Amino acid sequence: MTSTIVAEQVTPPVAEHGEGPVWDARTGELASVDMHKGDLLTVDRNGTVRRRHVGELLAALRPRTAGGWVLALARGFALLDEGAEQPRDLGDLWPERDVRMNDGGCDPEGAFWCGSMATDSAPGRGALYRLAPDGTVTTMITGVSVSNGLHWTPDGSHAYYVDSGPGTIDVLTIDYATPAIAERRRFRTLSDATPDGLTVDAEGGVWVAMWGGSAVRRYAPDGELTAVVEVPTTHPTSCAFGGPDLDELWITSSTQGAGAQDDRAGALYRCRPGVTGLQPLSYGG
Repeated sequence: MTSTIVAEQVTPPVAEHGEGPVWDARTGELASVDMHKGDLLTVDRNGTVRRRHVGELLAALRPRTAGGWVLALARGFALLDEGAEQPRDLGDLWPERDVRMNDGGCDPEGAFWCGSMATDSAPGRGALYRLAPDGTVTTMITGVSVSNGLHWTPDGSHAYYVDSGPGTIDVLTIDYATPAIAERRRFRTLSDATPDGLTVDAEGGVWVAMWGGSAVRRYAPDGELTAVVEVPTTHPTSCAFGGPDLDELWITSSTQGAGAQDDRAGALYRCRPGVTGLQPLSYGG
């Protein structure tokens, strides 16, 4: 049986294109990005938002074990040290200005992964990259259209990975020693709305934001749809578990494609879905 949950609006519209939420246990706040503004947003559990500009574009971020943040900027990675005003850019990974970073996450080995896409979403121009704790960058997958949500299973051996272009969610088996993708198999293909960012709960359930679908869906590890979170805006973008007990599902959203009548687009949303999330993984560099 599929359960239905309704998300509450926590903030007014705060982002043009909100993305990449992650719970920051250090401060008890949710961090996310306003991607095309290049801003890092933090919101406390009362809905108070703080904004910090860090670059031309800020695609994704994760906390660092040493403090501060690891960032995905327009064409590569950067480190924002604790207390620093500006990030340390680690250099461009490609020269083309019409290809940009999009979404990512950390693996259990302390590496930060992020994928790219063409700005016009042209098929096959994106890739998935892995920034190791020592700063080494490895290209993990090529030929991606819109590299999107990425999150690891509770045991860390696999990751769920979205390519929004064809609407696919895949399961990646990770060989950490190489590092390499040992296997990539299809989990779901979705066509009624576009899968975007995702997260995984402590039971192994996959929560995926449905771009254009006004919802976040939960799929069990066997692919069965078990829950739908109704979101009162058309373009939810991603989701992450937060709160002191990791029992709150936070959802980012975008104004892009939403239309003038959608006056809730760009807000942050929250619900309690009845399961808890996994402790957020940090970058070890």
